Amino acid sequence: MNDSTAALAQAMQRAVAVFSRRPQQGLHDDATVRARWQGGTRVVAAHDDGTRVDTDMPRELGGSGDRVSPGWLFRAGIANCCATAIAMVAASEGVALEDLEVDVGSRSDTRGLLGMRDADGVQVPASAVGFTLQVRVRAGTVDDARLRALVDEGLRRSPMLDAMLRHPPLAVQLLVGAQTGA
Repeated sequence: MNDSTAALAQAMQRAVAVFSRRPQQGLHDDATVRARWQGGTRVVAAHDDGTRVDTDMPRELGGSGDRVSPGWLFRAGIANCCATAIAMVAASEGVALEDLEVDVGSRSDTRGLLGMRDADGVQVPASAVGFTLQVRVRAGTVDDARLRALVDEGLRRSPMLDAMLRHPPLAVQLLVGAQTGA
């Protein structure tokens, strides 16, 4: 086990020990993201720590095309979350990964974003019509069956993949006009 794998495994063991004694501490509010419209289709998302992520749409949809789209960030979030969860499972099992890559692709019908309907009058969904997830992993002499099991467990533990598959409830609050405080 290399140093980074050992450090990750130790951090996870400490967290498991704390949450085993006080399970209520495992449930917490995640950091809120505030997305602020910058004009056109440009939007900047900000974290309280100052991190910013700028997005825009492709030229074909009225954007500048010089930034990633929100949909790409969604797929990037899923890919990063899955890779992180797989790395955490590997560390907890004492497996030192040599290589790990996760690709997430999707197929979308842009007509849904534009509010269009099919020829039969049915509203075209705005979400992707399908996703693909490909994992490439290598870990020395670890056999393929163990690596497959490790990846399966990592994917099961990925919060973003789980949210995508389970569809947790979404509470929408709308503030308009004078209520916005702007």
